[in-house]
Amino acid sequence: MGAGRIRHLLGRFGTLERAWKAQETEILFAGLPRAVAEELLRARPEIDPDREMGTLEGKGVTALPLTHPEYPERLRHIPSPPAVLYVRGDILECDTLAVAVVGTRRPTRYGTEATRRIVSGLAASGVTVVSGLALGIDAVAHETALDAGGRTMAVLGSGVDVVYPARHRDLARRIAESGAVLSEYALGTRPDARNFPPRNRIISGMCHGVLVIEAGERSGALITTQFALEQGRDTYAVPGSIFWPMSQGTNGLIKRGEAKLVTTAEDILEEMDLQLVAAQTEVRLAMPGDENERGVLGALSLDPRHVDEIGRESGLPPATVSSTLALLELKGLARSVGGMHYVLVREAGVAYTHE
Repeated sequence: MGAGRIRHLLGRFGTLERAWKAQETEILFAGLPRAVAEELLRARPEIDPDREMGTLEGKGVTALPLTHPEYPERLRHIPSPPAVLYVRGDILECDTLAVAVVGTRRPTRYGTEATRRIVSGLAASGVTVVSGLALGIDAVAHETALDAGGRTMAVLGSGVDVVYPARHRDLARRIAESGAVLSEYALGTRPDARNFPPRNRIISGMCHGVLVIEAGERSGALITTQFALEQGRDTYAVPGSIFWPMSQGTNGLIKRGEAKLVTTAEDILEEMDLQLVAAQTEVRLAMPGDENERGVLGALSLDPRHVDEIGRESGLPPATVSSTLALLELKGLARSVGGMHYVLVREAGVAYTHE
């Protein structure tokens, strides 16, 4: 059951509980492919939801379905979001301000030091560092974030109770204690080569941007970058020697204009406009939202929307929409992306409801 079919069942039954308890004929005529509906009916008697929840709780794991309010909002809007996230640890509101750090499993001393230098700066600035718990750059990124007292999250290509590589079990424990270890794969799922490329869309999907440090031309880290580009995320790369094979991928990203060249954490922070966070927070506290702001925010999304579309959905006149968008930009809740298009900025950490 992928996210698309989960959404279909929600539309048909209203809640997943009603879908699970639906009569056989209702399932067969719910609009699912026949084979899928029959497989669901076959498996349903063998599954005890209460027992499954008990197993999760016994292992300290939380299951976040796509409909759960704590499901990462940024991830919810990628083309193929996980139907369920299994989480050891906690995903917090501050984790919306996140950068993925990926790279080779066999870094040079240069790559290791570059990772430590940049990640320590990001962590000190309150940016959550996301990676894949792999050997090399991934592990250095996690360890550096922890040592800096920051938050980090690891996305696995296995169940969260099956840490791979095994030598990183202690690192995974430390990450879960102060951040989160998560996966879309059920408990007990063994690591499989087919699982790792899809998990990379989660790494990029949870983040504001992706930083690549040392990656060869065929590196798996470049898969994460491609997902980031498709998802509209910012991409950054640390340049390397033209003589090093593990720098061919990162240098190629920069040469093709697919990634911004960065050498310090400040380069990334500047792109993320973090220097405005304090001022935006002060403005938000001084100027609480009114009905117009809630209406415009309710019409915004993480995908660019034209002011005319925002006006139609919010029911507000054009002049009010324009002035409200200007105020929301000042508050750091909306951002212009050109051509009279605007996007919702989740990093502000303020939740509005649109009724």
